[in-house]
Amino acid sequence: MSDRESAAIQGESAEFEREPVPERARLGFRSFVGQYAGEHTAGTELMIGPLFVAAGVGAKDLILGLLIGNLLAVLSWTFITAPIATRARLTLYYQLEKIAGRRFVVFYNAINGIAFCFLAGSMITVSATAVGVWFDLPMPGLNDLYPNSAGWVVAVLALGAVVAYVAAAGYRVVARVANIAAPWMVMVFVAFGLVGLRDFADATGTSVSSLADAWHLAETVIWTGGEPLPGQVKFTFWHVMVFAWFCNMAMHVGMSDLSILRFARKARYGLATATGMYLGHFLAWIAASILFALQLHRDPTHTDVLPGPMAAGAVGVVGLLCVIIAGWTTANPTIYRAGLAFQAIVPTVSRFRVTFATGLLCAVAGMFPAIAMKLLGFVALYGLVLMPMGAVVFCDFWLLRRAGLQAYFAEASGTSFNAAPAIAWVATVVLCLAAVNAGVISLYFASLPGWFVAAALYLGFSFVQQRRYRPAAGGL
Repeated sequence: MSDRESAAIQGESAEFEREPVPERARLGFRSFVGQYAGEHTAGTELMIGPLFVAAGVGAKDLILGLLIGNLLAVLSWTFITAPIATRARLTLYYQLEKIAGRRFVVFYNAINGIAFCFLAGSMITVSATAVGVWFDLPMPGLNDLYPNSAGWVVAVLALGAVVAYVAAAGYRVVARVANIAAPWMVMVFVAFGLVGLRDFADATGTSVSSLADAWHLAETVIWTGGEPLPGQVKFTFWHVMVFAWFCNMAMHVGMSDLSILRFARKARYGLATATGMYLGHFLAWIAASILFALQLHRDPTHTDVLPGPMAAGAVGVVGLLCVIIAGWTTANPTIYRAGLAFQAIVPTVSRFRVTFATGLLCAVAGMFPAIAMKLLGFVALYGLVLMPMGAVVFCDFWLLRRAGLQAYFAEASGTSFNAAPAIAWVATVVLCLAAVNAGVISLYFASLPGWFVAAALYLGFSFVQQRRYRPAAGGL
């Protein structure tokens, strides 16, 4: 065996896709501080922040909603995801295989991986808007669905190939890239907000020399609480709070970050997510909102949400570099998660090859700007679709044995298809979407009651399914 082959095998085994992460491979708190700051202080923040302005949110509703919603997200990671991750130390996909069986997991992982591909694709789209400024490429508008130039396609594919390679190199490389980039990106996002406020003051002929001045400008010009732009949903405090909490629902309540936090030495490392929530989903969203509101103030007809041009207009070349790198640091862990989902379907194929191919698929998705331009709605939908299996994992780990039932039922019984989680997942998604379509509840709010519906269905069907089953002595 060559040295190169030996190194490749060692690199593959370091990801522990089908075994618990051992003590020697666990990581300290700083790894997660940088990883979450890099992932969530990202190019997509320059998409999401402007969409709050487009949704007509008021200043008080935005600030309070983001403060509370992001706190709930941090608590969800810390008290729901991290305790299971640091006890089981398994990827979500292998844990689901033990619970639901191989046949079910193949289908679920395909849906999960595709959803993450679309999300990562939107991040590559964001980075491509910065490349578009450099090469003067025609770029998509707020309501565009398809790529509008060959140059745009080439830019997205080139960026996607680089991101795919980094993600395929493994979690340690992903975390290292994020730790290097995160501090610099945070400073640039702060600059976006400060420059935006200065330019707003110049444009309106007002002074912004104190917090009171800044707040007056925020209430009267930036986040006025007026009507949303055409095609956008009107946002209130509740929309902002729930969106901030659930925009990463698939990762925390939906348990996808079991795959990330299984490397953490302690469950309390879930608190590291606060760097991403308050530097990214608070500070960066606000800064991006200011830039877009300034764009609308200067030209009310210019409604295109293009991070590259906005960043360049604020701080020039540094802004463009920030958009490119921020898109990379967000797409990297997302592609890593998607690659693990697909690799669980084809475990005989190397994780590197599967993840790299996944990254290229994400690049293809990124060529279509519709996902990035409708990111608020897409994030809410994909969280809803993936959320029920998070409830299944939670109930299976904490509640089934206490109810006298067998956890990891598929593994214990030798079945390749456990009907209980399958029914809970499909029924929950169908019920929630039916309620949304009927106008009973907004898409942004449906996931919260949906989690409890999924938990109740899984417990109920598990009881029916296992009433004649006798769990093995000792349990898990």
